[in-house]
Order: sequence, then C-alpha cells, then structure tokens
Amino acid sequence: MTTHPFPREDGGPRIGLVEWFRPGEFERVESVLAAARALGVTELRTAVSWAEWFTSEGDGWYAWLLPALAKEVNVLPCFLYTPPCLGVVPKFSSPPQTPKAYADFIDVIITRFGKHFEWLELWNRPDDLNEWDARLDPEWRVFSEMIGGAAYWARTRGKKTVLPALWPSNTGWLRMMQERGVLNYIDAVGMQGFPGAPEFAWKGWKAEAAAIRGALDRMGHKPELWITATGFPTWRDDEKAQAKAFVDAVSAPVERVYWKETQDSERSATDTFHSDEREYHYGLQRADGSPKLLFSVWSKGGVEAVRKAVRQKPSVPLAGSGQRHVLITGGAGFIGTNLASRLLSSGKSVLVYDDLSRPGVERNLAWLREAHGERLRVEIADIRNRQTLKTAVRGAERVFHFAAQVAVTTSLVDPLLDFEVNVGGTLNLLEEIRALESPPPLLFTSTNKVYGSLADLALEKNRTRYQPLEAGLRSGVSEERPLDFHSPYGCSKGAADQYVLDYARTFGLSAVVFRMSCIYGFHQMGTEDQGWVAHFLLRALAGKPIVLYGDGMQVRDLLFVDDLVDAFLLAHANIHTLSGQAFNIGGGLGNTISLIELLDIIAEIHGARPEVRMEPWRCADQRYYVSDTRRFKAATGWSPKVNARQGVELLYRWLAKTPRVSVPQTLSAAEGMHALLPH
Repeated sequence: MTTHPFPREDGGPRIGLVEWFRPGEFERVESVLAAARALGVTELRTAVSWAEWFTSEGDGWYAWLLPALAKEVNVLPCFLYTPPCLGVVPKFSSPPQTPKAYADFIDVIITRFGKHFEWLELWNRPDDLNEWDARLDPEWRVFSEMIGGAAYWARTRGKKTVLPALWPSNTGWLRMMQERGVLNYIDAVGMQGFPGAPEFAWKGWKAEAAAIRGALDRMGHKPELWITATGFPTWRDDEKAQAKAFVDAVSAPVERVYWKETQDSERSATDTFHSDEREYHYGLQRADGSPKLLFSVWSKGGVEAVRKAVRQKPSVPLAGSGQRHVLITGGAGFIGTNLASRLLSSGKSVLVYDDLSRPGVERNLAWLREAHGERLRVEIADIRNRQTLKTAVRGAERVFHFAAQVAVTTSLVDPLLDFEVNVGGTLNLLEEIRALESPPPLLFTSTNKVYGSLADLALEKNRTRYQPLEAGLRSGVSEERPLDFHSPYGCSKGAADQYVLDYARTFGLSAVVFRMSCIYGFHQMGTEDQGWVAHFLLRALAGKPIVLYGDGMQVRDLLFVDDLVDAFLLAHANIHTLSGQAFNIGGGLGNTISLIELLDIIAEIHGARPEVRMEPWRCADQRYYVSDTRRFKAATGWSPKVNARQGVELLYRWLAKTPRVSVPQTLSAAEGMHALLPH
C-alpha cells in the first residue's frame, strides 16, 4: 500500500474516499484506485453487501474486490443490506428475522478476508428508510441486538468497529446505544453530513463534532470520531464551494474523513435511481473523467494546496467598488504569465482565471504573487464554469482569452473535451461579456491550425528545410488564406475563432483574433505536444532523446513571448480600428527555423547535439508555416525585436538556471539580450 505523498503538517485527520461498487465493476475499481493514487489517498470506505453475498456473484466478487483494494489502500468495509429471504419483510432495508445472522455473516467475511482490513463499519445511515426501515423496528430493538452482537463478535475476532452515522446527528440515539450496551464494543463513532443538501440546516463540522464529543464524554466513552461520509455537489458548477466544503471537513476535530466520491454519475434517459439531481454531481471528477477544481489542486499539491486556494481573498472586486481589472483566462500558462507580469508591472490590477490543469503552472502563479503581491487576483476555475466566469468578467476593463485545450494529440483522444473547453468555454465567455452594460474589449488567441495541413503548397527541399516554390508564399501565409480545419483541435479552435469574429459583427463586441504561430519564452512548460522549442531545450538539458515526427525539415516562424506581449497591448490600444479582424501573428519571414536547424542551434549553445529518434508524420502536420504579419504591422507599426537565435539562447539560459521543482526566477528579454552582447 502506498503512503501519502503530501504529509499533513497540521496532524489533521486521515482522509479517505467513499465508493460503493457493484459486482462486475472491475474497470470502475481500477479508476477509483487510480484517482486515489493521484490524490495520495490511503483510506477507502466501501460496501460489503450481505444481500449480494447470497447471490451467485457475491462470493467471487468479494474474493476479488477486497484483496484488490487492500493492495493499495486501507479498506473500511461497511456491512449492510439484509438478504430479502432473511428479512422480516423481503427487502434490503428490512431488519433480519434473526439478529445473530448478521454477526454470523461478518464472522464468515472475517474468516475469509479478515487479513485485508483492520476496521469494519456496522451498517450505514440507519435513519434512512432506504437503508434501515425503522418502521419495522420502531424501538430499535432488533438493530441494537444486531449491531451489539456483531460488534462484540468482531472485537472477539480482533477487529475494530465503527458505529454507523445518522444524518443529521442525533445525541439521543447515541444515548440509546449506550443504554443498550452497544457503545461498550465500539471503537469509532461515525458522523455524516452534506453541506448544501436541502433536507437539513447545516451547522458546520465544528458544531456537529462538538455535540457528539460532548455527548460521548457525558456517557463516559472515548471512541474515535469519524466523518464516514461527506461531500458537496457541483450541480450548479460551484467547484470552489466544493473545495471549501472539503477544507471545512478536513479541518474538523475528528480522526478520519471519508469524501464522497471520485466521479460524477452518468444519468440515462430512463434513470430514476436518484430523485435529486445533486446526487449525480458529488464527484471530484466529471462523468467524462475530467478533473474538477478540487481534484486538480489536491492531486498537484495535496491538502495544504487546497487550503491555500480556499483561503485566497475574493478574486473579483464587489460590484460598485470602482476597482477595475484586466481578465486573463488561462492566465497561469506561460503566455498569460508573461502578459500578467507586464500589466502588473505597469500598475494594472490583473485577474488570472485558470483551472491549473497544466502541470507546473501553479509555479507561475507563485512567482507572479511573489513579484507583484496584492495587485494579482486569482480565480482557480474552469472556463466551462459559467457562474464563476460571470463574476470574473464583471469589472473587467479588458479581456485576454487564452484558456484552452492546447494539444492536437489530446483532441484526437478526447474530441468531446476539446470541443467543450475550446468552443463551449469561448461561447460562455462571449455570452458573459455580451450581457454586460459596457462590454470590455476581447483579444482571443487562435492558431495557425485553422489553415489545415497546407497540403496544397508546392514545396521544395534544400539541405535543412522546406520552402515554397511559389515566390509569393515566401512572405508567409496571409489572412486571405481559406480556412481549412484539420483535427478536432483545429476544428474547435477554428470554431471559437469564428464565434469571436461573429460576435464582433453581429453583437458589436470589440474583439480581435490572433492566429498564432510558434510562441516561446520564459515560463514555458514545454511538452512534445505544445511548446516544442522549450521541450527540445528541456530534453537537451536533461540528456534525453528528442523525437522528430516527419523528417525534421518542417519550417515554422518563432516569436519570442515579449514581442507577442507587445502585440497584445498594441491590439488593445487600437481595438476600435482593429475590431472584428483576425491577424496572423508570429516571428514572420525573419525568424523562420526548421526542426533540424533548431537542433543545430541547441548543439552550439549546449555543447552537444541531442540524440534524435524519428517517427512518422502526425495528423495535420504542416510541413511549412510562416506567418505573413504585414497586415498587423501596417495597422499598428509592430514588428518583432528578438530574433530566433537570440530568443532560443535566452530561453536556454533561463531553463538552465530554473529549478524544475521550485518557484522559477525570471530574466527580462532586455536584460538577457544585454547579457548576450559582447561587453
């Protein structure tokens, strides 16, 4: 079993997950264990159904399930559900005809599988008629005899016992369990609670725990106190409230907390299992497996990272406060970080809106906070969260929209996610901007992938690169080029691109689109799929091989991020004349490079040429793409200042001195270029 990678500095409770599995759900078990590994969770509470044990699948299922779980987590089996044939009436929630039969069942499970668990829980939510029909046992006589006998026998077999929780807590019921002798054989008392549920007023975990502790003290009992089930539904997209409810639970004065549950439920057209829509939205992940805010932050930095995210001051000023901010969606990414730093340095207030789903970007936020303090505001949220986005847009004087699913390869694996983020998220933002009385201007970053693979370009090879046979194309691809969406990523970014332009045309929003080529620079967490210049440099620094797809002679124009930020600011400064237009933005003809040529530069800078492995061409790969930036230059006077050779060396030096595990320190392009020049 693995240990928690994020030790609790505050000595807080052990944290576990609650998952009920049905026979045959082998894949879901593996999915839950994968989530537990990602979160560093070592505890799992799950059902062992007495009723299912009596079916043809029961024995084989638990013979697989309990050992499989115990290999990775500490299992808390919750024994419940009467076999209908043994009930006072033939249903799962019925008291058994013979209370001792429950203890006998537990004895069998301990004999067969007891080495896989230390603790066991005796039933679940006995005040819920679907779990225990108290109308058939109005004075709780059968329940007391059943649980008391099972607790005594489990203790005799060397196991520790958990008394099931009521929701809401009931100290009178506990007193009854004490008077009937049940508490004498109990090692932990359970509590359950679900803030946000409509059934009962929520008092908070501190008050709930104090009431139960006080009652137990007065009875002279000192069992552990556990929260055996809690959670928060995101049915109205309130992911930050889910994170806050989690922090409240793990801050409670208890020994353990079990959180419900890893993933939202799928609802079919005929599903009537849950009467409350909230029941389908308790997951840490959505039904498609994509992470919600709590999962994303918890898996990256542990419980303390979630605490810090929740403790942050409100990101957006209250309406009427007079404060204005620049909103940057996806602002923790490398482009957003560089833009935010420039704006913050000029005295602007910036709101970074990011779900932190890209590994490493939390370090960018830490650096921005350290460098710029309280002028930086942060909203950790998904671009698909309409309610949070509404608040973020309110009070924005300008909007830069960078939040996106950014990899072609990811779009091929999960086209629906790609569509929801890139198209749905952009449409959410456009609608929230349009709803404002004075909509702020918007700049959206699109991609050169909207022009497709450019397979019709006639190309020739020289020693290290492709180049167009047609002389006119040697100035680059212009905005007159017909759109041709290839790959789900190209489709989603292209659709979002067109929505932005149409909202400028149809609704009069001030909006500009940048169709960007290859951007590189400080704070880039380069991967094979996105940020390939930084990726090549990082592989060289680590002494690892680089994979080239195709022949390595494909050509791109490189634009250093500082030059891109200049273009951003000029676009907003000229928004009234530029609105409704798309511009191709890159390094242009003067900053072209092939992959092979980049390897040559790396060999010069690094002192050794990286090992290279060749792979076939990938879907929609462009052999030649260079931005024709003349239209934007004519409109604003902009042109790049950092050439490709200088920029690659600047980034190499920054990456070489930036620890991969700590907050990065930066170097401005101007300082870096000065350092490169001879003195």
